[in-house]
Amino acid sequence: MLFLSVAFLSATKSSSLREFKITGFAQGTTYSINYFADDSLVTRNQIDSILNVIDLSMSLYKPNSTISKFNKMPMGKIKIDTHMKNVLVKSFQINKETDGLFDITLQPLMRLWGFYKDGANQTPDTSRIKAFLSETIGMNKIKLRKDFLSKANNHIEIDLNGIAQGYSVDVIADFFETKGINIYVVEVGGEVSAKGPKPDGKPIKIGIEGPSENAFTDANIKHIISFTQGAITTSGNYRKFITYNGKNYGHIISPKTGYPINNEVISVTVFAKKAIDADGYDNALMLMGIEKALKFVEQKKDIEAYFIYKKPDGKVVDTLTSGFKKMIVDNL
Repeated sequence: MLFLSVAFLSATKSSSLREFKITGFAQGTTYSINYFADDSLVTRNQIDSILNVIDLSMSLYKPNSTISKFNKMPMGKIKIDTHMKNVLVKSFQINKETDGLFDITLQPLMRLWGFYKDGANQTPDTSRIKAFLSETIGMNKIKLRKDFLSKANNHIEIDLNGIAQGYSVDVIADFFETKGINIYVVEVGGEVSAKGPKPDGKPIKIGIEGPSENAFTDANIKHIISFTQGAITTSGNYRKFITYNGKNYGHIISPKTGYPINNEVISVTVFAKKAIDADGYDNALMLMGIEKALKFVEQKKDIEAYFIYKKPDGKVVDTLTSGFKKMIVDNL
């Protein structure tokens, strides 16, 4: 989870630029936007319109969205729009780079585990999990050819929530650029894209949340980071979970085992040039485990990451890549 400082965007009195704020609700969450300009060049209606178009493409909660139609249809293909194509191309790329740990075909397993309203109310049977892994899970079971997406059988469904919100942030940020606005912060559901510095020359600062050591459902600010331009997202396994027989199961499911994540990693914060990349990699890094994830990020070069994890003795600690360390500042 990312914490946007209340002192996050503030101009000096001498600046000719004015600060504008837009807040709203979309994609099942809230959004918050701050930007500096000579006049109100972007309105809430424009932002809502952008997000609504994306929702009509990739929202699981809209029965008439393209993704909902794809999930409901039998084996075959469907024509997709530019937004969905952009996200799918990136999804296939990240799936390949993470050896299948990022996988958009997990929706049937998510429902089986009870993460949707029509889901189960008990731990799934092992045989059913194995059957799902064999029949419906795996991005090799879907194909993207030009503007058409197809699936190998009637039961395959996809879920782009693990990357589409980051993409939405990028689309809004790109919209600001077309308006000639070059000082902004766009946040949708905790995913952030920002460009600075502020009119007074000071950098943008963002707080990184993490769980407290004694209560994983609580969170506090772990570090403050600063950067000129880029995107940052956080994936955590301590806020969203279901409980069966007194045991908590996190919402991040491994496409390899069919079971919720069960390693030492508690949360991952990823910095990248684009929010679609940060959003796409964060869950996969959670599934890798701390050593493999750190090695993966250090080799990638175009992303940085901050990890909170639990040591074998139960102590909660953190670690980070060298590039992420350079972004950390002392105060808000």
